[in-house]
Amino acid sequence: MAGIIGKKLGMTRFFTEEGKSFPVTLVEAGPCVVTQIKTVEIDGYDAVQVGYFSRKESKTNKSILGIFKKANVETRQGLTEFRGQLTITDGEEEKPVEVGSELTIDQFKAGEKVRIRGKSKGKGFAGVVKRYHFKGGPGSHGQGDKLRSRGSVGASSYPSRVIKGMKMAGRMGGENRTLRDVQILEIDREKNLLVLKGPIPGAINSTIRIWN
Repeated sequence: MAGIIGKKLGMTRFFTEEGKSFPVTLVEAGPCVVTQIKTVEIDGYDAVQVGYFSRKESKTNKSILGIFKKANVETRQGLTEFRGQLTITDGEEEKPVEVGSELTIDQFKAGEKVRIRGKSKGKGFAGVVKRYHFKGGPGSHGQGDKLRSRGSVGASSYPSRVIKGMKMAGRMGGENRTLRDVQILEIDREKNLLVLKGPIPGAINSTIRIWN
């Protein structure tokens, strides 16, 4: 099954017919256009390249513009590859993906679980308490200024250096994150909306990748 690109709209609450309530994320997914198909024989791996947002030709790099000219499709931005996804579900049949074909949320079903990939919110420079949930030091016995300190970072005589990978203060967020087994609670095919259970990485209006 080929994946799809979407835009995160925000979070709300979803109620089932039994009266249960779940926090959900709304994603406007597709329609996307297949711009290129990569194969093992030519590119060394199988993948489907997909474009989402429309873009003017005048604002598109010439090297990338050739991809759209060859595929005979409208210029797009947000190009993404889904590796190993060379078929698409049409009803109960699996059909091969073709260049120029349109990908919609019709390939998904309510109740199934998918993988989500997005860029997490950037939090800027953060200390170890916020970044790694450190407990911090005592607030008394002469340690009033060490409440949110991380403590010792180096060794003594050996190896006399800070170990690589030591958890310290630094830039937090702004990284690509993948969630597995995110359940689709409901699909609005008229508005191209997916109702996903729980939170997903990314700010509002950020680009989200969805695949099985």
